[in-house]
Amino acid sequence: MVLHKGELEAQLHNEHQLIKSGVLRDENPLDQSEVFNDFLLACRRGDLRQCQEMISAGVNINGKDQFDYTPLIVASLCGHYELVQLLLESGALAERNTFQGERCIYNALNDRIRNLLLSYDFSKSADPLQPWSSHITSLLTMKTPKTADITLIAASDSFELHKFILAARSPYFRRKLLDASDNTFWKLPPAIPSAAFWLVIQYLYLSDLPQDLTDSRSTATEEDILTSADKISKQLELDRLWDSLLTTDRRLARQRYQDEVNRAQQQMDAFFRENVLDHKMIVDSNKVGEIRWRHDNAIFADCLLAAEEQGEEDSQDEDEETAAPAPRHNGIPVGPAPDHNISKKTRRSVVYPVHKAMLVRSPYFETMFSSSFKEGQVGEHLHVITLDCPPGVLEIVLSYLYTGKSDCPLELALDLLYTADMLFLDKLKTKAVQVISTLGSGNNNLLVDRTHGAATAEPGEENEKVEVEPINIYDVTNAAWELNVQRLEEFAARYLAYRLEDYIDEPEFAELIKQSAGRLKSRQETDTIVLLDDVRYYLSERFRLRFEDAGLEEFMDGKDTANAGDVADVLSPQGEGPDEEEVALSGSLGVTKPEDAESGEGGVATLDGEVAEDEFASDAINYQVLLDKIDTMLENLNLDA
Repeated sequence: MVLHKGELEAQLHNEHQLIKSGVLRDENPLDQSEVFNDFLLACRRGDLRQCQEMISAGVNINGKDQFDYTPLIVASLCGHYELVQLLLESGALAERNTFQGERCIYNALNDRIRNLLLSYDFSKSADPLQPWSSHITSLLTMKTPKTADITLIAASDSFELHKFILAARSPYFRRKLLDASDNTFWKLPPAIPSAAFWLVIQYLYLSDLPQDLTDSRSTATEEDILTSADKISKQLELDRLWDSLLTTDRRLARQRYQDEVNRAQQQMDAFFRENVLDHKMIVDSNKVGEIRWRHDNAIFADCLLAAEEQGEEDSQDEDEETAAPAPRHNGIPVGPAPDHNISKKTRRSVVYPVHKAMLVRSPYFETMFSSSFKEGQVGEHLHVITLDCPPGVLEIVLSYLYTGKSDCPLELALDLLYTADMLFLDKLKTKAVQVISTLGSGNNNLLVDRTHGAATAEPGEENEKVEVEPINIYDVTNAAWELNVQRLEEFAARYLAYRLEDYIDEPEFAELIKQSAGRLKSRQETDTIVLLDDVRYYLSERFRLRFEDAGLEEFMDGKDTANAGDVADVLSPQGEGPDEEEVALSGSLGVTKPEDAESGEGGVATLDGEVAEDEFASDAINYQVLLDKIDTMLENLNLDA
């Protein structure tokens, strides 16, 4: 027992020394920057929008403050489930058997968050690039579909490899392959042991390096293999291979592997931008089929992907041409009339030279290239495949496939959701849902959705910038139903509830409720309407805090027989005045005093055009008004819910 304790103390001391010397990286470093403090504050509030934006901007998601609190601990302690989910999906550490990991799980506010934390093992939480690096490794053994385009022969062994990976990872290979892009075979000097070269190939393809370097098929010793691997790495300009081979500490080995994966991602990202994005072609859509690319091209592409630009409809131009008469001279038509079938606008497509080895991360492309259709066969020229998505979305998909990055602006998130579903890219689909459900959440009154057009500032706010969310909540709801995305359904219901006064009188909203009722194949009169139930739930959540603080729990629970006007009487100045604690609470919630109300008449305007004494009374009236409007809508639709 004493020996075990001594070994443990020695290990901890060794790790501390390695961290202090800079050899080993602290996975939760102290961060006292203002940006990180703002991030922690947003995590305490549960501000999904701000957290998403700060994560996208590169905030240290695994830092800690002076009290050893990480963002994940703060979010789980405060009970923000969706924020905890966002942090985990973005790479926050939740490893068990570590101080911070166990502390995070122990301090979780409820079992729902605790179970979410337990469902994330280390490989998922600590390494967001793990699926990408695993795919790179799998290419070494992938037989179908065939994606390798060069065979390297070392002694009696041959290795099926990929030119673009070799060129991206090794400056030496990049120069050699560019000089001979048509070569499909490369024979290495016989003096090089195949086991040593295989070791280098595993390193290039991000495979875990084996502990036992000897090969039963080879007579080379471990020393010979290490010596040869060192020489090869120097020739290929792989300056970090030697350190990886000699690392014996488990944590240090894992850290160096993660560093190498990050480095490989940067190399692949540079290759992707310089060779795929910079070589994209913009052509007329009707001429896409005429593109001819040879297989021995300088960027080693073996496929072409096309996406058609989604411009405005050509009907306006056609109408103008239809209205234009034939040229006339002295009242007599001269020459032929305009051809009304010809549009002034020509649809354009963007074509990208790509590599099948990265496309097969998608089961859609993997099945396509493994089939007997022409896309799976080798032709004289590269095949052109057209995808039904905007070019901007296709670039996001390609960036994800090549580099693991999936930054998506909100205006493209819905198109990305459909495209990711078509390509069976679940992680990218989750990213699109995450972007929609976080950047579009909250009840900020300055946020205006695209459903109602351009935003306008409130009176007195002409100089304030009003942010417009390019999102149509009706489209989002239908997408959630069509693609069966529960998280998006919940978001849509919450979004509608927090802005219900903007939607409740619209025919489109009534049609949405009707569609929700029709989703039950054999709906009975007593069945509920899922969307409406969710909207009611979030509507009560929206008003509950103020009601509870004002002592109106009975009103929320439906036990109070008083109407909304009675509630206003309860809160009126003529009644019993609030104590100092209630006044302080009202101030903290931003409640407007009657004399400060914007109505100018000593009150707050309500949705039915009346004037309430203060915001508490206004909320009570507005809540009842919205419920009544829901009931009226159901009567008009002949629905019972």
